Parts: sequence; structure tokens; C-alpha cells
Amino acid sequence: MTDFWEMEEGPLSGDNLIAEIVNLYPETVEFLESVGMHCVGCTAAAGETLFEACRIHGLSGAKVLRELNRILTE
Repeated sequence: MTDFWEMEEGPLSGDNLIAEIVNLYPETVEFLESVGMHCVGCTAAAGETLFEACRIHGLSGAKVLRELNRILTE
């Protein structure tokens, strides 16, 4: 299911793997950890998409994606 906010401009989508995000964009780690996603160093991060991780952590994938893209485009 594609989230409406996934269409928002930015380098990331909900299908990016957590490990991929933190490796390519280390500036996102602080935000991810601040919302409770301490999985950035976890082995699950290698196979878990952003939207999957958000669902597991009870977060809105749309809001997290929007904030990550804001961080990366400002």
C-alpha cells in the first residue's frame, strides 16, 4: 500500500531499507532514534523497510518519511 505522503519529493521512499537509509544518510540516525527506532544498528535493519519498521514501532510511516525527506532536502 503506497502512502499518500510517499509521493512527497525527497530521496527516500517507504520501501528503503533502514540499513540503506542510515548508511547513505547518517544525518538521519538522530531523528530515527528520537522517535524510538533504535533498530538502526540492529540486524533486522538490513532487511526491514522504513514502512515496516514504522509499523512495528507504532509510528506513522507517512510522518516519519516526510520528516526524513525534510531533513535531507533542507
